[in-house]
Amino acid sequence: MMPRVDGGATPSRFPGRLDSSRASNSKIMVRQPVIGGSAGEPPKPPHTPAFTLGGGDNEQERLDEELRPQRLDDVVGQRAVVERLKIMLNAARKRKEPLGHLLLDGPPGLGKTTFATVLPRELGTECQITSGPVLSAPKDLLPYLTNASYGSILFIDEIHRLPHTVEEFIYPVMEDFRVDISLGEGLNARTINMRLKQFTVIGATTRSGMLTAPLRDRFVNREHLDFYTIEELADIVRRNARKLHTKISEEASVEIARRSRGTPRIANNLLRWTRDFVDSEAEGEITTALAQEALARREVDDLGLDRQDRRYLETLIRVFGGGPAGVQAIAHSMNLAADTLEDEVEPFLLRCGLLQRSPRGRIATAEAYQQLRLAVPDPDSVEKQKRLF
Repeated sequence: MMPRVDGGATPSRFPGRLDSSRASNSKIMVRQPVIGGSAGEPPKPPHTPAFTLGGGDNEQERLDEELRPQRLDDVVGQRAVVERLKIMLNAARKRKEPLGHLLLDGPPGLGKTTFATVLPRELGTECQITSGPVLSAPKDLLPYLTNASYGSILFIDEIHRLPHTVEEFIYPVMEDFRVDISLGEGLNARTINMRLKQFTVIGATTRSGMLTAPLRDRFVNREHLDFYTIEELADIVRRNARKLHTKISEEASVEIARRSRGTPRIANNLLRWTRDFVDSEAEGEITTALAQEALARREVDDLGLDRQDRRYLETLIRVFGGGPAGVQAIAHSMNLAADTLEDEVEPFLLRCGLLQRSPRGRIATAEAYQQLRLAVPDPDSVEKQKRLF
């Protein structure tokens, strides 16, 4: 589907005077790049500033407060992904061509947005950021396309939520760097083929299976982000503690990392909470004892289970005898929506081996009993009870 742009304009009631609403609309339609650079030029070497800083030391302090890495060498973890991205960057610099389209997929909080913002800094080019739900029609995408400079990057977060009309509209953009615009209507309608400057589309998604095959195949490069190890998360906690001007011991950083579910975003959230707790209830360095007390106040156990996760397992064990039980029955017992359990609670329990899904329903494993410090039922007695029914 091609967007239609009306050919005529409504004349102003006062000749020679620009209507204020039209003036304000024209200002709103202008998309300023989030990460600035030189327009109309090939990607520059990484030593070229990717955006203009203003404010001197105050601006540098603001950047220090940002927890996201600013360069690819600062990224912790995902070493295989980082190495492949470096190869892509070096090849693009040598050929003086834009980077190939890139799709990043993986669970939330693993660094997809971080990689998308680091790459334009490495190339010294501009970056525009938007998301799939915002682009409800092709006309919403046009300002980003027309403002894209040579070698710049357009980052589309949650790209799996693009409407079908926008998805079909972006096909020729990604392949041929052109867009077809329909002017007027009826017998006077005409189509303009607009050439675009070559740029890079970076898409991020948590549900790659929802992408259609034509859109997925148009991404030349695809990278999957996996969960982080405890050592990598502990390194992230220590680095971000320095950025937050907070002292933390090695053991305390490991304690926070163990409870972060392999996700840097959760590790940062727990670090902020621990810092707030120490600033409120104590003073000085974050020690292991203070970190344990702070996380206990937040009701996060040593495995990373929160109150909702433990309540789910307790309901499954105490009410349903460990299962099997249907998710609807568990949801009604907990007074929660079944979607909440399936999307927020069960994935981590399944990954930790505390829960099993079977055709008959959910079943608590022996590890779940041990985590809740409950007696593991005898398999023989359970089998005899099943034969009774």
